[in-house]
Amino acid sequence: MVATTETVERRLTIQTVEIAPNTTAIRSLDWDRDRFDIEFGLQNGTTYNSYLIKGEKTVLVDTSHTKFRDLYLQTLKGLVNPKEIDYIIVSHTEPDHSGLVGDVLEIAPRATVLASKVALQFLENLVHDPFSKRIVKSGDRIDIGGGHCIEFISAPNLHWPDTIFSFDHKTKILYTCDAFGMHYCSHDTFDVDLEAIEPDFRFYYDCLMGPNARSLINAMKKMAELGEIKIIANGHGPLLYHHLEFLRERYQAWSNVQAKAETIVGMFYVPNYGYADHVAHALTHGIQKTGVGVETLDISTADHQEIQELAGRAAGIIIGMPASANVAAQAGISSLLAVVKPKQFVGFFECFGGDDEPISPLRKRFVDLGIKEGFSAIKIKETPTTNTLTAWEERGSEFGQVLVRDRNLKQVKALDVNMERALGRISNGLYIITSEKNGTKSAMLASWVAQASLQPLGFTVAVAKDRAIEAFMQVGDSFVLNVLEEGNYKDLKKHFLKRLPPGVDRFSGIKTQVAQNGAPILTDSLAYIECEIVDRMECSDHWIVYCHAKEGRVAKNEGLTAVRHRKVGNYY
Repeated sequence: MVATTETVERRLTIQTVEIAPNTTAIRSLDWDRDRFDIEFGLQNGTTYNSYLIKGEKTVLVDTSHTKFRDLYLQTLKGLVNPKEIDYIIVSHTEPDHSGLVGDVLEIAPRATVLASKVALQFLENLVHDPFSKRIVKSGDRIDIGGGHCIEFISAPNLHWPDTIFSFDHKTKILYTCDAFGMHYCSHDTFDVDLEAIEPDFRFYYDCLMGPNARSLINAMKKMAELGEIKIIANGHGPLLYHHLEFLRERYQAWSNVQAKAETIVGMFYVPNYGYADHVAHALTHGIQKTGVGVETLDISTADHQEIQELAGRAAGIIIGMPASANVAAQAGISSLLAVVKPKQFVGFFECFGGDDEPISPLRKRFVDLGIKEGFSAIKIKETPTTNTLTAWEERGSEFGQVLVRDRNLKQVKALDVNMERALGRISNGLYIITSEKNGTKSAMLASWVAQASLQPLGFTVAVAKDRAIEAFMQVGDSFVLNVLEEGNYKDLKKHFLKRLPPGVDRFSGIKTQVAQNGAPILTDSLAYIECEIVDRMECSDHWIVYCHAKEGRVAKNEGLTAVRHRKVGNYY
């Protein structure tokens, strides 16, 4: 049975579905949300999933976002007398899942909150009135009667340091909160349409789960010990049931690749402090484009051995400056200083939390040890915008490129000379791709472009994963392909090959017009085509992007397309 309550103004709905006997999913559907944590653009909204389990006792697993307060509480009261709720499981304390814990405790005063030690410490500061609580860790169980025995699994850093999973041995449902989720809003309770959800499932993994691949692998080992899992009841998007095993295998494969990355960056900061999460996520996304793995640790809660183990094998270290009064975080930084090596690179960012430890003194301590700076320190002066987040992502890519430069040179030299020369004889035209997204413009010189279809007219572009413009080349995005003219392209080529500092206007001094899709048209190009991206295929270190041509014009009927002839095929 499905019940829906709706407010038209903001398109917030509540869906309740019985997913197993005595087990109800309460799904808060946020249809119009187009960004998550500022830095991640969403194509299909999102959901915040909560669950009600009834045995002889009643358990509520997570709550919802505060924007759903009235709808959620009204729905909950329609499902159960709140005074009969015995337990509230807080999978982790990120506000989109725990935002209504205090409100629920007001109407469910006899409920005991079950959470990790770190989560309860946070909740004590969030919920000002005293409440019943109990720390749970891996192996702990609660028997709520009716055959429902719930076992807990510690799963730190997925993607918050306080995460726990919960498994109901009767229904074989595993409650995973953020893990195995996706930002995808639809009336489908379960994963019935794999083709529709798979891009969002992968994007969510790359943004939120990939940086913690080792933690994921550990959590999945614990999951395997549970035996059969019939449903993964996640915190965002459709629940996994129809394609559960396939999607579990995807997580395992992606995590294995991340964990085996030859080069990794250790990201040390305090989650949920100022804008630390926003900066860390943007930097991570940029770093991962270069094939470098990222592992994160909460520097205020991680064990000193954990901190030093990660720092010892990382090629790069990034530190988000904690509050000066955070004694535990200061001790964590001291642990880092004790093990860093001259061959490593370091980067710093302020968190804008109101009382940040200053960067300069700490930077000097690292530099004095012979550690090189991988990017200029990020000092936040105001609330981040999409432009600043894009700039931070570019810094992450630059940091990753510095770390893999020597490795890539060795790989180039290792190729067979005759084969690389033969490959270099494949000639290509010269183009400049220009794009505009959320008020930010980007561009890149491209040569790997080829027509791919006649009906409709379409072509493909190969885009390296570590290029800044890759974030503008998602399915549904638009751009302009500017065709360069033979004999009249060198100035444009030289300009767009320049390495500019993150955030600098790439179009300064260049004559442009605005296309119908909002992207810049280069006035001095031979021709231009306005395009819409309809598909992407992953090919090792590049994405093959398939596009439909929407509009186009030739500026000079007599002109010829500039062509590039390479001598070898193992670099551009």
